[in-house]
Parts: sequence; structure tokens; C-alpha cells
Amino acid sequence: MRSFLLVVFVVFSIPSLHASDDWGKTGHRTMGEIATKHLTKKARKNISALLNGESLAFVSTYADEIRSDDAYRKYAPWHYVSFPFGARYENTPKNKKGDIIIGIQNCIEVLKDQTSSEQDKAFYLRMLVHFIGDLHMPLHVGLKQDKGGNSFKVKWFGKETNLHSVWDTKMIEGYGMSYTELTNNVTNLSKQEVKTMQQGAVTDWMYESRALCEDVYANTKEGEYLGYKYMYRYLNVSRTQLHKAGLRLAKILNEIYG
Repeated sequence: MRSFLLVVFVVFSIPSLHASDDWGKTGHRTMGEIATKHLTKKARKNISALLNGESLAFVSTYADEIRSDDAYRKYAPWHYVSFPFGARYENTPKNKKGDIIIGIQNCIEVLKDQTSSEQDKAFYLRMLVHFIGDLHMPLHVGLKQDKGGNSFKVKWFGKETNLHSVWDTKMIEGYGMSYTELTNNVTNLSKQEVKTMQQGAVTDWMYESRALCEDVYANTKEGEYLGYKYMYRYLNVSRTQLHKAGLRLAKILNEIYG
């Protein structure tokens, strides 16, 4: 009994390694599951073989899970990009260690390269799934001075937190749906509407998120109490971003594997 209690104490005392997950597990898995539903049969078969049967939803959190391992520290800057409001990404100094745009491009290059090993392809596919999700989270196309909203303090239903965390996890997970429920309740779109949503390049999608980021900052004050009114304003925005991320990931993967 004493050993059992010790195990329980240790398990529940360890701080969450994913306290700052991007979209949280639920959001990323939703995006991965949406993408799966829009893969061609050929792409689905090839991806399943590469991932040894693991689903896109399952691998969508991989890039966060490895962040506590120093061997993968170099990939940390690939989760985001930061530049001042009113500026253009193309005209601002770049992080020498990379950013989310460079990270996505590198992943795609490895997956398209026929000389890449199966091990490398599997690794960068897992990373790509995650980064496409991150790209559609507005605070990942944010400001350097507050670390993408991590030091922007707010209250979420009375509890101290930060703006990044609200968008990462609290809003989506506070909604109370599993990733499969969120996936099954996306807006029905025609084939043409899907194609329209999939249009554009990675930088175009980044600028969409950037516009949302600026809207979030325009409508959120530091120290503000956020609750139901904020959920009403932004929950469907968040869900739409997950929908877009899934459809656009499917487009990229169909082009590579379909």
C-alpha cells in the first residue's frame, strides 16, 4: 500500500511537460483527424505504411513530446515566428535557428526527396503535422516581446494565466469535446469550398493567422478577465482555424503521397 501511494504521489506531483502545448493535444489531434478524412486512398495507404499504422491524430503531438529532450532542442524555434505588427515577414530579420515557415519548408523538402531515409521521412512527417497545426494558431505568429502571448497575463474564468495558454488549450479544451467530436462537428463544406480553403501557400496561411493575432491583441487587454463573452467571440474562430489546418495539411500530403 505504501508503494502504491508513493507512485500515486509522484505521478500527480510531476508538473505537466505540455503546459504550453500548441493548440493542446485536443486541438492538434482534431486537425490531424480532419486531415485524414481528406486524404486520397493512395496517400492514406502510403502514410500509414510510413508511420507503422499510427494515425495523423496520434502523431500530431509528437513535436511537443520531444521538446523536453535536449537532442531535439534545435527544433524549438520551428514552432513559431515573431515579427512586429505592421511589418512583413519577408522584410524582417530572421531567426538564425529557423522559424515555423523554414521548419515547414524543410519538412516538405525531406518528404519529397527520394534519397531521404524512411526513418527521416517518418520523423519529418510527424513534425510537419504538428507545425501545420501551430501555423494556424494565431499566437504562434505573434510578438517577440511577450513571447507569443506567454507573458501577456490575463484571467481565464477568474484564474491567473496568459493569453497564449488561453488559445493553446483553455478555450478548446474548456469547450468539453473530444477531438473526434470536434472533427465530426466541423462545418459542412462543398468540394469547391474545400478547394478554396486549401488555396494559397504556407506564407499566405501564415498571414491569415497573423491577421487573427492582431485582432486578438486589439480585443484583449492585459490583466483582463476572460470568460463566456470571450468564448463566444473566438471559439468558432479557433475551430475554423483547426478546420483550415486539417484541410491544408491534407492538401500538402496528397501532393506528396497521393
